[in-house]
Amino acid sequence: MKTFALKPSLWATMKHYDRKMFTSDLMAGIIVGIVALPLAIAFGIASGVTPEKGIITAIVAGLIVSVFGGSKVQIGGPTGAFIIIIYGIIQQYGMEGLAIATLMAGVFLILFGLLHLGTIIKYIPYPIIVGFTSGIAVTIFTTQIKDLFGLDLKEVPSDFIEKWIVYGSNFDTIDLWSALIGVASVVVIAITPRFSKKIPGSLIAIILMTVVALLLKQFAGVTSIETIGDRFSISGQLPDAQVPEMTWATIKSLVSPALTIAILGAIESLLSATVADGVIGDHHDSNTELVAQGLANLASPLFGGIPATGAIARTMTNINNGGKSPVAGIVHAAVLLLIFLFLMPLAQYIPMACLAGVLVIVSYGMSGWRSFRSLMKNPKSDVAVLLITFFLTIIFDLTIAIEVGLIIACLLFMRRVSENTEVKVILNEIDPNDELDISKGNLEHLSIPKGVEVYEINGPYFFGAGNRFEEIMATLGDRPKVRIIRMRKVPFVDSTGIHNLTNLCIMSQKEGIQVVLSGVTPSVHAVLAKSGFNELLGEEFICSHINIALAKAKEIVEV
Repeated sequence: MKTFALKPSLWATMKHYDRKMFTSDLMAGIIVGIVALPLAIAFGIASGVTPEKGIITAIVAGLIVSVFGGSKVQIGGPTGAFIIIIYGIIQQYGMEGLAIATLMAGVFLILFGLLHLGTIIKYIPYPIIVGFTSGIAVTIFTTQIKDLFGLDLKEVPSDFIEKWIVYGSNFDTIDLWSALIGVASVVVIAITPRFSKKIPGSLIAIILMTVVALLLKQFAGVTSIETIGDRFSISGQLPDAQVPEMTWATIKSLVSPALTIAILGAIESLLSATVADGVIGDHHDSNTELVAQGLANLASPLFGGIPATGAIARTMTNINNGGKSPVAGIVHAAVLLLIFLFLMPLAQYIPMACLAGVLVIVSYGMSGWRSFRSLMKNPKSDVAVLLITFFLTIIFDLTIAIEVGLIIACLLFMRRVSENTEVKVILNEIDPNDELDISKGNLEHLSIPKGVEVYEINGPYFFGAGNRFEEIMATLGDRPKVRIIRMRKVPFVDSTGIHNLTNLCIMSQKEGIQVVLSGVTPSVHAVLAKSGFNELLGEEFICSHINIALAKAKEIVEV
């Protein structure tokens, strides 16, 4: 068994770290910290917690991911993907339930890393990833309609369809000034990249719209624009670490959402690290990265934070601004901490409509509509997985979507593999030029004696293909004296395949038919021997070559 060695990128880069790299990391870290500020506030509020909890998450998780992570440039923190999960957990289990679920997710992530599951998680089907990511994007957009247009609603239903029904029936309560602030924020964020690659549009929009809202209130008497301070009391003090009270009943009830947080966190962090690798020409350690993400999610809830993972947008901002090592991520966490301690009270003046505009742009970026559109041209099975995952995400929740999506994808994969397992009947003679298990000394066409049937299994003989062999035999009317089953192209056999072979032998023996196996590979032979099948059939009837099997069959027929 392979042993696990933690390989944080920070430790490796420190061996060759110099002043020039530190200067690049310092500038990148400051910019990323500024970029992360509005996103952390927006993600926190959208998740159903206070804005400072979003920033605390970015500070704690960002620091731990950079110190212990397996990527040089990964930036950790709260992300849009978790909004729907967090909101749902809070509604059902409260803040304490969220803290417990996050701690459990941290444990799961650490186990994923220790069990070397970093590479396996990458094999989750692409249609599932696009399906739930697009579904999350649509759901995030839906949750921001109230604040974006300043609708006069005391409560918004949690159900997706009910939300839009309520929005439609209450759209006449729109606040014109809030709507202008929200739409203007979207426009500013969208056009900023045309003029500035360094300064994020979300920061420009927040500063500009906050000033506009203050001027409108001060000089035009506009008081209808709701701000963060109108909804939350802002605190700039770090909370004391607290461990939530856990009971076995609570832990059991939170296994499913905690596992969803862990799987989604693993997927997003490894996807972000892989994208970063392609840009900087490096290779991250996926298992170390998972352990770091687990540690981050263990620490974050102790200080009142929410689930965190690798953030693709902030990681790319780090790269584009010259980040060379995990030191940039540490600087980003330090910048956020300073802002939190000394400037947090100013956040109370930020309009809610502006934050809604930020999240509208985030949801558009997450939607991946181009990937969604291209996948719709793929095979029907991929389209089915994509659409099912997408609609389950927006109509029900992400936990159900991931679970059902994975089950369907696994079933479709097994169906494809079983379809590739061919079972055929050889009726007349065998051409040695097209065979692999014929003795080299015998190159003549091998005729099949009368009273002998030869079947060939081509592909894995597992539960997805086991019944096909029985179905083909049922279509043949004549009862032979010998059945030769060629298994030269069977790479593996599972318990269902062994069960079917066993039933075939028992039924054949009752009918006076001898079964002979041909071309059994050493690995398959070992599995059959371990199961006791060889004792049932007899070792002499398991042949290495088809000519040996045919000679054995001829002896039986002539008796």
